[in-house]
Amino acid sequence: MNDFSGGEMPPKLVAPQAGRSAQAAPSRPLDVSHLTSQTLPSPTTPTTIASDAREGGVTPRVIGISLLLAVCFGYIIPIIDLQVRNTYLGAGHLPVGAVGALLLFLLVVNPALKVLGTRSPRLAFSRNEMLTIYTTCLFSTLVPGMGSESLFVAHLIGSFYFATRENGWLPILEPYLKPWFTPALNADNRYGDAPRRVVEDWYAGSGAAIPWGAWLVPLVAWTALILAIYIMLGCLSVMLRAQWGEREALTFPLLRLPLEMTEDDGNAPNRTLKQLIPQFFLNPLMWCGFGVAGLIQGLNGLNVYYPDVPRVSLGIGTGALFTEAPWNQMAPTGMSVWPIFAAITFLLTSEVSFSLWFFLWFIQLQYIVAYYAGFPYGTLPTAIGHSSDGGARTFTAFQQVGAYVAYVAILGWTAREHGQHILRRAFGRERAGDDETREAISYPAAFWGFLGAFSFIIAWSWAAGLRPDVAIALWILYLITSVVLTRAIVEGGVMFINQGWVPLGTLAQLMGSGPGNWLSAQSIVPATFFQVSFFQDMRGFLMPSFLHGFKLAHDRGIAARRLWFLILACTFTALCVGVWMKVRLGYMIGGLSLHPWFSIVAAKYPAQNAQEFIRGARDTGIGNWLWLTMGGLFTYGIVLARSRLTWFPLHPLGYLLALTAPTQRAWFSFFLGWLAKVLITRFGGHEAYRKMIPVALGIVLGEVTSFLFWLLIDAWQGRGGHGLLP
Repeated sequence: MNDFSGGEMPPKLVAPQAGRSAQAAPSRPLDVSHLTSQTLPSPTTPTTIASDAREGGVTPRVIGISLLLAVCFGYIIPIIDLQVRNTYLGAGHLPVGAVGALLLFLLVVNPALKVLGTRSPRLAFSRNEMLTIYTTCLFSTLVPGMGSESLFVAHLIGSFYFATRENGWLPILEPYLKPWFTPALNADNRYGDAPRRVVEDWYAGSGAAIPWGAWLVPLVAWTALILAIYIMLGCLSVMLRAQWGEREALTFPLLRLPLEMTEDDGNAPNRTLKQLIPQFFLNPLMWCGFGVAGLIQGLNGLNVYYPDVPRVSLGIGTGALFTEAPWNQMAPTGMSVWPIFAAITFLLTSEVSFSLWFFLWFIQLQYIVAYYAGFPYGTLPTAIGHSSDGGARTFTAFQQVGAYVAYVAILGWTAREHGQHILRRAFGRERAGDDETREAISYPAAFWGFLGAFSFIIAWSWAAGLRPDVAIALWILYLITSVVLTRAIVEGGVMFINQGWVPLGTLAQLMGSGPGNWLSAQSIVPATFFQVSFFQDMRGFLMPSFLHGFKLAHDRGIAARRLWFLILACTFTALCVGVWMKVRLGYMIGGLSLHPWFSIVAAKYPAQNAQEFIRGARDTGIGNWLWLTMGGLFTYGIVLARSRLTWFPLHPLGYLLALTAPTQRAWFSFFLGWLAKVLITRFGGHEAYRKMIPVALGIVLGEVTSFLFWLLIDAWQGRGGHGLLP
């Protein structure tokens, strides 16, 4: 089996320093299309696709299975994530649940169907059918779990439950929220006796009948908003797929495992082992990596049940290493080994993997320089609403904001020709090309669908109380964040991601907030609810899943337009079941017994942030604008250097993610993955690196299989709190 369906690599790409396409054009410094691809060609380049009608992938049985899985995931994931608090089945962009579903079909269902189908080869699932199921699971595992929009249930009522006379939250919330916005308000915009019972019964777990009459209108309203966001991101993904997948040839590293797992899975009705399972599972190197990951997670899992079993330590405490100045000025940074993150990093280009950990220390160096300049860490202004674990200060946080804005502008400039083509198509100035027929929807439908969904979101926000200009600014920042994080996932393989900053705090510190300022109380209060539900934790947002699904559909010949409707159906199903479960869990066992981030910590944020912003944002001023500008210019400088200097080792994605919690937790794993690739390539050459790729994929598969195994054991034993992913 050829490791890469794209064929042999051009000689230029064999050099260890190469991280650019062979078509690099130094004369165009802003064109990053030649900067983002790969030491290795994309594994998703189309090969010969069978003419079997089922190669369209979206067959009736696949539709039924995908919808059934959406119901199952919508039901079980809230229990695992919020009640039991074990390893997430979703909450990442190589979801454990999706890979588990694929394993089930590859190793159990399909072999059985092949044995039974001796006289009917079509009984077994084709490769495209299984990849279609995997694609739908990318959505149905993310929508109901941690980091998803469906967590809004607790956010609608938490601030009211925890409001007291001392904190003074009710006088802030009641005047600026609509009765349809939350079940905690009656028709007179008061937190009266009836709404109080609705809220307190949910937090107490009284076992009383669920008051659906109070919940129905807010749930329908918020579900409509969430679906509009999904459609907006889906349409944007359609417009970006050709640019990122073909013109810039991004590697989509998180698709590598499902593609390799399903390679050579023929439908020949033979009972030999080689005919029953794909060749990927017969590779001894893959099993070496699988065994390493399985051994580590097996010993650590046994240690949970039997403390006498030795535990493999995967973390190194660094608190005692940096106790004196100037090293104690750095933000808290641990050294944890996550084998799955290291293995995925091994698959990346050297410049991306190097940048993922290098820029964390670049930020730390800035804190040390600030100390010597007379600004100790404890005296530096704090960025409001910054969600990273490192307590980022304004001068670094606004660098990150500026970097996001600049990078999206650069990506837009790079895609200007493709964007102009879409505009001409949208206004009927140009006919559709042959390739457009393979998109999930036509470019005019994607363009107008995007604008229509965005307009609905702005109108919804306006109806909720935001001024239109504030709503536009807020949701544009959401789109900027979504594009950057999606780029980091489809190019950088960062399966666990977060942006590390939130737009409302950024706008407050840039424009001012409170009486007499652009950001007034009327907009602040409802905006804080949007922020905590959609911006605070974006690890489960769906835009990367759209890009992954559309990439698979285009390259594998899956019926993209039928896949679009199946994705929407599965997403809607998982969302409705997940929201229902979140309401139900509260009344069954009590919100106070659920995951504290969901029902307590984040649920207080709307009132806490609203109170702070109404009083007036602190640490405002021209300095924030200056640092924002510097972040943008630095990002431009990295892109410019990459276009002019062939040896330049840095990628802007590392700078964009430097202040995020995932980078701070997994930087050492990124370092190990980068170091392994550099050493193997340096001393063994490119061929040695190619041979080690199955080992890395085996580590990823071994980790995922271990997660699933211990989830089953924990469910059998009734154990909670055994989470194996951050």
